[in-house]
Amino acid sequence: MSQNRQNLYEGMYILNATLSDDARQKALEKIKDGIVERGGEIHIVHEQGRRKLSYEINGRREGYYYLLYFTIKPHAINELWQEYHIHEDLIRFITLRASQVKEKLEYKALAEG
Repeated sequence: MSQNRQNLYEGMYILNATLSDDARQKALEKIKDGIVERGGEIHIVHEQGRRKLSYEINGRREGYYYLLYFTIKPHAINELWQEYHIHEDLIRFITLRASQVKEKLEYKALAEG
């Protein structure tokens, strides 16, 4: 496996809901800058808006959700995760390998019954 190969990733980020619009944009820029500074490329950012959390996290019940598709070298993921753990405005995050960039997000309705 080549060290120069970049993989496609899907990252879900939940930011503190009490942030002002300006502070929230700065927090998102910090996440995006971390990817770009490590040689990554951001393909698309899906803003999901303010949503209720499934469960309380550190006394918080809501957060702003963002889904990012980006390419980066695999070794940079650990560096990003270390940075995310000290990012005080970031409530939760998850990064997964992706097979394609989703230009539009679509959700299926839950089955009734």
